[in-house]
Amino acid sequence: MFKQTNFSQPIIGLLSALLLSGCSGATRIQLESSFPALLTEPREVRAAVIMSPEFSEYIATPNKNMTLEIGASQRNIFEKTFRGLITEVVFVDNLALIEEPQDIIIRPSVVDVQVAVPSENYLNVYEVWIKYNIAISDTDDNPIDSWFMPVYGKTASSFMLQKDAAVGSATTIALRDIGAKLSLDFYRIPALKTYLDARWQETAP
Repeated sequence: MFKQTNFSQPIIGLLSALLLSGCSGATRIQLESSFPALLTEPREVRAAVIMSPEFSEYIATPNKNMTLEIGASQRNIFEKTFRGLITEVVFVDNLALIEEPQDIIIRPSVVDVQVAVPSENYLNVYEVWIKYNIAISDTDDNPIDSWFMPVYGKTASSFMLQKDAAVGSATTIALRDIGAKLSLDFYRIPALKTYLDARWQETAP
């Protein structure tokens, strides 16, 4: 789990930059949030995490009047989370940059981003859903599993007077959910668990 002291900070403290553009009434939200490290015991695994430039610079367009620049923030939380889960992990932009043999290769990608505002959900909250696919392959890059991982965040509109700040806060909460989901469920993925158990038995003295 994450450090308790970090969660006690106000939500707004997680948002270091929010940008609202005035062009045609469109909302452009630029996140540069930092996230706490996981307090978990990493497992003896060697892994390469491939985060392409498209992923690291990802800009979501949940509707025609809104863009969410989440690439840098989602890369930040994925890096911190996998460092807390895996003893030997490298982060690269593409497969060709992996220099050493790995137990597993991980490729996160964004499937969809959805935003609901009070006028749409008839509630006094702003909601953000981000749907990820975590593709996992073996040491030879043969597929092990493709794991669907949704994350969710919401913020009551009463906390934030401006729409862009409220959506930004809900997005940050959703991104923080990445760490919680991975720390609880990553090693429970059935195909991955079976593969790693077999690999550890092969390498056991």
